[in-house]
Amino acid sequence: MTAFTKRRAGAPPGFFAVEAAGLRWLNVPGGAEVAEVLDVAADQLTLTRIAESRPTPVTAAEFGRRLARTHDAGADAFGTGPDGWRGEGFIGEAPLSLRPHHTWGEFYAAERVLPYARTAHGTGALSTSGLSIITTLAERLSAGEFDDPAPPARIHGDLWAGNVVFTSEAAALIDPAAHGGHRVSDLAMLALFGLPYLEEVYRGYAEASTQLPRGWRGLIGLHQLHPLLVHAVLFGGGYADQAVRVARHY
Repeated sequence: MTAFTKRRAGAPPGFFAVEAAGLRWLNVPGGAEVAEVLDVAADQLTLTRIAESRPTPVTAAEFGRRLARTHDAGADAFGTGPDGWRGEGFIGEAPLSLRPHHTWGEFYAAERVLPYARTAHGTGALSTSGLSIITTLAERLSAGEFDDPAPPARIHGDLWAGNVVFTSEAAALIDPAAHGGHRVSDLAMLALFGLPYLEEVYRGYAEASTQLPRGWRGLIGLHQLHPLLVHAVLFGGGYADQAVRVARHY
């Protein structure tokens, strides 16, 4: 077994500790493989190095099945952080609130959509008209118009293709922003920046999950709104324009 150490001088308090807590929380029997935490400090995190392999349709489908089991391990509430973690979190370089809510729509509007939209507006990345469109969608979210009966899932929270490492058997998860959320949020993030054999992942997931809402593919854009707004905050206006187009659609 070889180790890999991530370092960041001047990391914000809890930056690596919450990542370590998330990796441990996501490591559930029968679920997706995760990098094992060996040591954590304020400015660094040491993990086992994952033996990377070329993705195939078979390993992609198996990853989908295992991801469904990870999600089904559940969480206490929408928005809650990993077990034992009491602080806030991070998604990439951006802060991520970890506050529990009773319903997904209320959580998504209050903690994932509006804060980042307002920040993007404050930096000039998001126009006033764009903020108005997103705010109107947030009202629909808060009212429960997009809620379904599925319980909170144990999600990775930042599951773009770069945080999926294919192995000889399936794929492993790295760099989480783990919290209790909606399982479609992870599936939507996989699609946002292009994961190899995505349809095979979806097929394997659907085979293993009993919690996917009817018509879930039509909700992928809605669940991509948060990462688009995060990118608008971090990188600027092009992502904000894309977020407005998504919000207008819903």
